[in-house]
Amino acid sequence: MPGSRRRVRQGATLTLVFGAVLFTGAATGAWGEPPAVPPAPSMDAAAQLKAGRDVTGADLSPQQAEALVDASGDRWAAYLSPQEYAELLRGRYLGVGLTVDRTLDGATAVTAVQPGGPAARAGIAAGDRLLSVDGTQADGLPVTEVVARLRGRAAAEPTASRSASRTVELTVRRGADAPRELVLGRAVLAAQEVSVDRPSPGVVRIAVRGFTSGVADEVRSAARGAQAVVLDLRGNSGGLVEEAVRTASIFLDGGAVAAYESRGERRELTAPAGGDTATPLVVLVDGGTMSAAELLAGALQDRCRAVLVGARTFGKGTVQQPSRLADGGVVELTVGRYYTPEGRSPDGVGLQPDVAAAPGAADGLALRVLAGLGTRR
Repeated sequence: MPGSRRRVRQGATLTLVFGAVLFTGAATGAWGEPPAVPPAPSMDAAAQLKAGRDVTGADLSPQQAEALVDASGDRWAAYLSPQEYAELLRGRYLGVGLTVDRTLDGATAVTAVQPGGPAARAGIAAGDRLLSVDGTQADGLPVTEVVARLRGRAAAEPTASRSASRTVELTVRRGADAPRELVLGRAVLAAQEVSVDRPSPGVVRIAVRGFTSGVADEVRSAARGAQAVVLDLRGNSGGLVEEAVRTASIFLDGGAVAAYESRGERRELTAPAGGDTATPLVVLVDGGTMSAAELLAGALQDRCRAVLVGARTFGKGTVQQPSRLADGGVVELTVGRYYTPEGRSPDGVGLQPDVAAAPGAADGLALRVLAGLGTRR
């Protein structure tokens, strides 16, 4: 259904950039913006899109672009307005500043609150339980769908109300207190993609929520001098493939990171020599680990560089071609898929962790795995 495609695709918006930048890098030799707009195509845009062809330069209204995406039959096809696409590349998103996760007992818990965001101003704190979003029980939804609804991308909303809605109704509860009903205004927030803590002596845990510009440098800085590293990719919906490859390169001494195929052509993505191969490394994954994050996790797993702990990843292993429309918006369509160094495609099946962990148990298990691996001397 068109709605379900929009829900999964836009509920994890950074997945888009993974596909866009990967294809554009192959076409232009640079990992960045789509190429300059050529003359408008002679074929009807609808016919081109249906045929899986580039519609760059087409003069389409947002409503026409949405309709074409819905009619494409492509699960990962998407339309972003000029503003949405620019914010995406800058690592910005529309939301309320909440990070959520599923607990061991199946509840939807707030795990982090962005300082200064709408949720923080409303008094929501880490540890609160999120009971409902816009009247829908949160515990009955996948975490990715909860995030989609927090960001205003729920499939049940028609296109017009999705773009116009600036508020979200939440029900939250703290401990044994009575539930609170809140109406929060959504805001454009800067994504805080990397956070660092030290769960035990000598161990650095680096949580990466998405791959925007500069993330690899932040990871490299955080990992410097650590005796052991936990790289937390749970809930990471992807992002810039260049940043994912550069992050893999921190822990690899050259060699393959991934390969991708697009319309019959195969290209290799490799790491430069000189990465750290000595520091024990565990990678945390779950059902919200998608796209470029799966590329990174698959590379470290296939290269026997890290132990994956957690749950099976989402399974998004395709690449998308961006078409820049006349108004600056972008339509994307799937043109191929990528593979891990051992030739595996996570598309539709995900990556299985080396050590399975129940929700809520992965953090402790990661530390036990690291203890078995030893620490860097």
